[in-house]
Amino acid sequence: MPENTILSPQDALVSIMLAVSVADGSVRTAELVQITNLIENLPAFADFDQAKLQDMGPMMMRLMNEDDGLDRLFDLVRRFLPERLWETAYALACDVAAADGKISGPEGEMLEAIRDELSLDRLHAAAIERGARARYQRI
Repeated sequence: MPENTILSPQDALVSIMLAVSVADGSVRTAELVQITNLIENLPAFADFDQAKLQDMGPMMMRLMNEDDGLDRLFDLVRRFLPERLWETAYALACDVAAADGKISGPEGEMLEAIRDELSLDRLHAAAIERGARARYQRI
């Protein structure tokens, strides 16, 4: 993302979801479907232009391949996402990570980085993680 990037709060939430999805080097179909479903159904995205998602995916891949890309992402998220939505960002990240039924090493590391960068209380984060695991159990 260019240095002068300005994100809407919705852009910041989508960026966090995409960061989890690309953490393992690929965007799985289940994860992309989950991101789309969340955008289509959650009140936080009521006025989000879904066409932006097409551009954000490749932009996030480029950012994650830069040496300081993750630091830049977190700087943008902390700047443009209100602190009251930081737990929401983490919950969405957990939902995306759990969508394909497994959380790989890189995805788990990304969740840990998000938790740390957004200064989430460990107990609250554990509750959010447990909720995601419960929602995405397979029968």
